[in-house]
Amino acid sequence: MKYKRVLLKLSGEALMGDKNHGIDPERLNQYAEDVRLAVDGGVEIAIVIGGGNIYRGLSGAAEGMDRIQGDYMGMMATVINSMALQSALEKIGVKADLFSGLTIEPIALPMSRRNAIASLKEGKVAIISGGTGNPVFTTDTASALRAVEIEADVIMKGTRVDGIYTADPEKDPLATKYDTLSFDEVYEKGLKIMDLTAITLCKENELPILVFDMNTKGNLLKVLEGKDLGTIVKV
Repeated sequence: MKYKRVLLKLSGEALMGDKNHGIDPERLNQYAEDVRLAVDGGVEIAIVIGGGNIYRGLSGAAEGMDRIQGDYMGMMATVINSMALQSALEKIGVKADLFSGLTIEPIALPMSRRNAIASLKEGKVAIISGGTGNPVFTTDTASALRAVEIEADVIMKGTRVDGIYTADPEKDPLATKYDTLSFDEVYEKGLKIMDLTAITLCKENELPILVFDMNTKGNLLKVLEGKDLGTIVKV
């Protein structure tokens, strides 16, 4: 495998599948099976999932909800998604520990760098929920923070698009795909792959970001093996 330890970032919206909200069991089970193949291949995987399929703090704030309260609600949504993924993994024989940036006993273990790394070394998947444990910060930033904490080789951002494009390929048929980008190019071109706080954290820690299509079954294993899929952002 090209990568030994990775942080897999999944969007909550992707868990909806073809639904308008909530969790699509078929998509959830596909993700779990892809993670199982990676674990069987000897890769240590930590996972951060967004909560946008259930609640988004910014959207709530735009509709009059208190921003801070809305952010905490969004963090709770990530816990729900993480619990669902933990259950799906355990059903197919993959051991997974659930951590949270928020204290939510007995559902999740308090997030700590030492415990998360210990789980990974034991061959378990470390699912890290609850964002950073603080409002205002996004799950993108939480992903970057957790990846740095666990000393991941790369952040793998699984999306429904097969990489980073000059424009939204679902809206612009002339959009072209980048194979590689520098962090400075992401800034200069205004590419919205992750929020700027997350991008800055990755750049400062020389942590590459690989954006790929997670919705195609088997792609996770391919990118872990070093196949030329997706777009890599690095220093």
